[in-house]
Amino acid sequence: MVEELFVLTINHNSDIPKYQQLVNAVNNAISENLLQKGDALPSVNNICNTTKLSRDTVFKAYTILKENGIIESVPNKGYYIANETQKVLLLLDTFKAYKEVVYHSFINNISQNTIVDLQFHHYNIDNFKTILNNSKGKYYKYIVMPFDNKEVASTLSDIDNNKLLLIDWSVNSKNHNNYIFQDFGIAFYNTLKNALHVFKKYKKLVFLYPTYTYHPKETLTYFKKYCKEFNLEYEIETNPTKFYVENNVAYLSTSDRMLGSFLEQCRAQDFEPGKDVGFLSYNDTPMKKFIYKGISVISTDFAELGAKAAEFVNQDTTIQHYVPTKLILRESL
Repeated sequence: MVEELFVLTINHNSDIPKYQQLVNAVNNAISENLLQKGDALPSVNNICNTTKLSRDTVFKAYTILKENGIIESVPNKGYYIANETQKVLLLLDTFKAYKEVVYHSFINNISQNTIVDLQFHHYNIDNFKTILNNSKGKYYKYIVMPFDNKEVASTLSDIDNNKLLLIDWSVNSKNHNNYIFQDFGIAFYNTLKNALHVFKKYKKLVFLYPTYTYHPKETLTYFKKYCKEFNLEYEIETNPTKFYVENNVAYLSTSDRMLGSFLEQCRAQDFEPGKDVGFLSYNDTPMKKFIYKGISVISTDFAELGAKAAEFVNQDTTIQHYVPTKLILRESL
């Protein structure tokens, strides 16, 4: 019965090694519930006869599957599926405080039979390609944070769309992709409108957008649009070494490093955030409500993002969802 369900096809012209094709086929069959715990795999002779693979190739594939805990062997009987555990790749850009919220929400909502392999690409395309190319066929689902690089889309195209979920940023995504994104453009602009009454307290609004940030540049476009529409004097500061806190100025920052510099300068100049100067930080973290008397934030709900990503894995469903962006006003503004 299993051999009827588990139809193994080997592409002899593929660049993927034949042993890896066999490994991928078994992993895919498990993820699609064609193979379950206790099911017997086709014998080595059977695979050799039906696919024209050598015995060494089949043994190599089965050895890899055994080492990964996917199958087990019983002397004089053959090979069997060892467990029903599903492996998921969670590929994030970097591990910052708000990414930790995503991760823990994802882990807390994932089914108990799922193992999560957490990796980071650090916005490096070579790391990104290596991680995904080496992971082909090894995971039940792929949860990936893309970034702005022309090779990202082609690398993602090699992954089955039903197994792939893109999260956080829509860059390099396609209309058919599964995704859970935040909106760095219009939603950001509309949320800024809710802060207009506090921005009006200050003579100028400065967007701190340091050169080292990977924050989407579309926020700059909508920031300019916002300031021009509501007649707010504004600047965009990209050089962190030129950042100098001025009285009666409000700052919007994508970087927590700039937040640290802001608070240090306020202490040195005896400025009180929320009265003498203002600060609005991008991306909420558990600590920002406690820093100083509370740091105002513009942020998506990272806990919801993580929970929705777990839903994609648990329910084996398609999903296209934007997590709302919100303003949380605290004492810093």
